[in-house]
Amino acid sequence: MIVKLPQTIFYPLLYFSIVLVFHINRKDIPFLKKTFIGNWRLLIFLESAFIYTLFIMANINYKIEKFGLLMFLVIILLCFLQPKSKPLPTLQWNFISNNLFEWKSYMRKNTWMFILTYLILIASAYHRVSLILCGIFLLDYLSHVYENNENKEMLEVYFKKISLKEKIHKNVFFFNALLLPTYLGFLVLNFDESLYLLYYISFMNCYFLLILTRKYKLYHHHEKANYFSIVVFIEYFVYSMLIIPAFIMICINRKEAQKNISKYVGN
Repeated sequence: MIVKLPQTIFYPLLYFSIVLVFHINRKDIPFLKKTFIGNWRLLIFLESAFIYTLFIMANINYKIEKFGLLMFLVIILLCFLQPKSKPLPTLQWNFISNNLFEWKSYMRKNTWMFILTYLILIASAYHRVSLILCGIFLLDYLSHVYENNENKEMLEVYFKKISLKEKIHKNVFFFNALLLPTYLGFLVLNFDESLYLLYYISFMNCYFLLILTRKYKLYHHHEKANYFSIVVFIEYFVYSMLIIPAFIMICINRKEAQKNISKYVGN
């Protein structure tokens, strides 16, 4: 709300993207069709327009202009954008190692959203503001990669072949390999502001390690997921922003995760 973007046109585009993500992920459209038979499209428009207006009016650096108003017309089109009855074909991502099974599973279930998000992430290297803002949006998707728990048998077999330390190393390497085009793009386009990139790398890796170690700290074979909530998101976001508290929490989570794993696998 207080960040100043290099061009005014970026504000409406950014806030429309938030509305678009909200609309794509909503599951209540069939319910709205049955409940509000004649007005369900109007209701969708009003909800999306309200979210868009809230962001536009709350930003202290944005002044109302034509492009921002024209985006309300684009929001109307969302009323006709509905989830397909048949899911889109997905990629299998078989080239990804089975050691990264959380990533492989997540990318199979969210193939096209992952590809779209990844392209936006690479494009965010254009400017330091877009880099940071897109990084924050990425955290929402990243938070759910390690949310589901594997069954007890799979965990036991997995950690008899590989240690928690090795798992962390392999996953951190893969995560940074995904972000490498963004790192390099920002370095080429904004070399004089490379300090922002160093902070970005530290922030993203701290958050990543927090959610990874949290999964096995809380793992229990009777629970299907570790239930990543907005409270946890805010907590880990603040830790990662301050860096040092994140390192402390990562060490604590890792020790507790190792103890928890040893209950299933042994020392």
